[in-house]
Amino acid sequence: MNETIAFDIGATNSRIAFFENGKLTWKNQASTPAREGPQAFVDMMENLCLPLPQRDAPVGVAIAATVIEGRVTAHNSDVLPDWNDFPLETVLSERLRRPVRVVNDARAAAWGEFIHGAGRGCDEFLFVTVSTGVGAGVVLNRRLHLAHNGFDAELGETRAASGGTLEEHASGTALGRLAAEHGYVNGKALCDAADSGDAAAERLYRHGITELASKLADLAVMLGIQRAAIGGSVGLRIGYVERLREALAQLPSMYRVELTRAELDHDAGLHGAASLASERII
Repeated sequence: MNETIAFDIGATNSRIAFFENGKLTWKNQASTPAREGPQAFVDMMENLCLPLPQRDAPVGVAIAATVIEGRVTAHNSDVLPDWNDFPLETVLSERLRRPVRVVNDARAAAWGEFIHGAGRGCDEFLFVTVSTGVGAGVVLNRRLHLAHNGFDAELGETRAASGGTLEEHASGTALGRLAAEHGYVNGKALCDAADSGDAAAERLYRHGITELASKLADLAVMLGIQRAAIGGSVGLRIGYVERLREALAQLPSMYRVELTRAELDHDAGLHGAASLASERII
């Protein structure tokens, strides 16, 4: 039997899943010890594995950080303090006595969607998550793009037409900032107001969407992306993808890409991490 363990390490909760012959058969989670440093994460992951069979199932880990050859650096120290070139792959493999592969969470989700979700049938596929931040993963010629320097698809860090980074304009954090500046309770309230016909809220909501559409247009002609799946708490809102399609429709056809909602929701990273670990492609 082909068995794989997958972790998806989040800022608030960390999840574990057990896969048998590619099927997710068991899940659990624990609170993320975000302020306690890398060793506390290793302890948590070991504890989450305790109910599982003591066999040599490989382990895949998806984490919101830059990953270079299994070493993890978190640029957002508010979420993951003290993660500076930490050898998570080696340390966790020694602790669990299993082979371990570590990958950025957005890249893992992209591979999960490519294998099991919205990317099936594509040769060139892009996954974008719009949530607190903006993350992405790209599949080229049916292979997940993983760069030597860890900057595989840092879409949120690319420069925006309005100045600053795309994440500063198109993320949930950006919506929250706009909400505060214009008298809405929070980003969700702004989006809800837009959905209810508030013209001012609609303009604010579409600002980041327009910036994202511009990035998708660039990738369409640079990489030949056939399909882009949009996920994340903001990206999966009803009406978000439709607005993004409308923004892309304003551009010449060569800049357009097929858009769809991500299919695996919060399990995309688990599926991707499991597949990457079992296929040993990273």
